[in-house]
Amino acid sequence: MNLRTDIRSFPVTSPIDGSIYVRRDYADGAAIDAAMAKARAALKPWQATPLAERLAILLKFGEEMKARAGELAEMVAWQIGRPLWQADETPRLALVGELLAEAAEETLADLPYPSEENIRRYVRPTPGGLHLSICAWNYPTAMLGYLVTAPLAAGNVVIFKHSPQTPLIAEVAEEAFRAAGGPDGVFQSLHLDHADAERLIASGAFNAVNFIGSVDGGRRVHAAAAGTFTQVHLELGGKDPTYVRADADLDATVAQIAEGTYSNAGQSCCSVERIYVDRGLHDRFVEALVAETAKWTIGHPIEEKPMVGPAVRATAAETIRRLTEQAVRAGARRLMSDTAAQKAAGLGAAYVAPDVLVGVDHSMPIMRDELFGPIACVQAVDSDEQAIALMNDSDYGLSASIWTQDIGHGTALLDKVEAGTVYLNRCDHADLYLPWGGIKNSGMGRTNGRSGLIESTAAKSYHVRSRIA
Repeated sequence: MNLRTDIRSFPVTSPIDGSIYVRRDYADGAAIDAAMAKARAALKPWQATPLAERLAILLKFGEEMKARAGELAEMVAWQIGRPLWQADETPRLALVGELLAEAAEETLADLPYPSEENIRRYVRPTPGGLHLSICAWNYPTAMLGYLVTAPLAAGNVVIFKHSPQTPLIAEVAEEAFRAAGGPDGVFQSLHLDHADAERLIASGAFNAVNFIGSVDGGRRVHAAAAGTFTQVHLELGGKDPTYVRADADLDATVAQIAEGTYSNAGQSCCSVERIYVDRGLHDRFVEALVAETAKWTIGHPIEEKPMVGPAVRATAAETIRRLTEQAVRAGARRLMSDTAAQKAAGLGAAYVAPDVLVGVDHSMPIMRDELFGPIACVQAVDSDEQAIALMNDSDYGLSASIWTQDIGHGTALLDKVEAGTVYLNRCDHADLYLPWGGIKNSGMGRTNGRSGLIESTAAKSYHVRSRIA
């Protein structure tokens, strides 16, 4: 590989107080070449390992990660700012492994096709080979299930690159895999900068690249893979809408939409970023949402027990503030008192208090650009048709939700919504039993569920003739 050989250091700046939490070195060319060689050497033996043995190692990996839950939660809190009491993602990671173990035997079994007396036809899902998995920072432990556990279960080997904001999670995960009895070279983490990652992809060294991150990052991955015929899976951003019909259960709906908007400081690809409410219900909904938002306290993630901590970086917080202020100048109104905003300002540059905006519309960037922040944007609508049109008026299509007590009509409306996952009377939820992924700028391909496991394989067709006539 024609990679740079200088070792470059990078800092992880904690959004909690702006301090440098840790420093790490990007892998140099020799380290990258060594990891690639180990992965290639490990591929055939891992593919030949019986499925039950692979799954046993991965179940043990989940348990080893849970045994490190306290350490990992503290790393999550300091590296991205999530309150410590909310920072343990290891149960979700372990559950992904458990569900894969339940589904893998049937999912990866031979699929029979119409056969004849002398000819047997079937398709066998076979491992794709060497995978590069690139992880975002916002759920840095849980997303290992999609990016590591699933490809490994299918018989692939994985080179894993974590976000430079959360490199310590990758290091702990690699150590936990070894402790679980994982063979050498099957799962390796590398601290790669963007340029080296793109060069590796462009070299055609990988059979597949799995990426969770921003739209811009996804475009760079897709462009780097151009012409290599590498399978590319992209799980990108969202601008997820929700629609509250006039017959919705107001109390339950408001509390869940608030959680879908403010949890993880709004830093989830499936966070609720656009709220459309029937005009007859709008004022009561907004009043209830303001009261609910007041419960979402902001504070120091370690020293206090707040509902919301800082955004991941001061620059991210500045973007949230800029889009909010831009909307206010264009006619939107902020409804929360200044008390929480003043506390946020005193805590540091990365802190943004939850707020409610009304009077927004699609002429405002805050209703079109991914916000990734704890701001509820509410727009009144006059009909189902208008709501669906506005929900679909977006470059994104990850998830969307509708709230109504008319289950039949609500489900029929979901058929018209352009998104990879749609919910009725729920939001901001990645159901581990179902495939996960988006359309439009929200990505391509699916993780999770049976479909996610199958996408980690290639279909190999068998035509077996028992005798030659």
